[in-house]
Amino acid sequence: QVQLVESGGGLVQAGDSLRLSCAGSGRTFSSYSMGWFRRAPGKELNVVASITTSGGRTFYTDSVKGRFTISRDNAKNMVYLQMNSLKPEDTAVYYCAASVRSTVITTRYQGDYWGQGTPVTVSS
Repeated sequence: QVQLVESGGGLVQAGDSLRLSCAGSGRTFSSYSMGWFRRAPGKELNVVASITTSGGRTFYTDSVKGRFTISRDNAKNMVYLQMNSLKPEDTAVYYCAASVRSTVITTRYQGDYWGQGTPVTVSS
């Protein structure tokens, strides 16, 4: 089992950058594929980016390709989401998730453990 705590959200202007962090507990953190999800107001929870256990493979939803970068530091039990060129449509609560599967996470159904979320608001 792993516990996840997100941080780094906030209010920014369009074009700004933010880095979200997700701290995981437990000695087996490196055995989980990790993902970032977001839920915009009135919308479903959708995957933003994900990364495999060793970081060898990543996945990005089309709307963030070229702007967001997911990374992980297994020695520190951390996963990051670097978000550049933020747009108002990126406004959402962002969640970190861990999956026992070894593949990249592409749907919310693959998340086994979840953090509490951190809000990101991008003003125009």
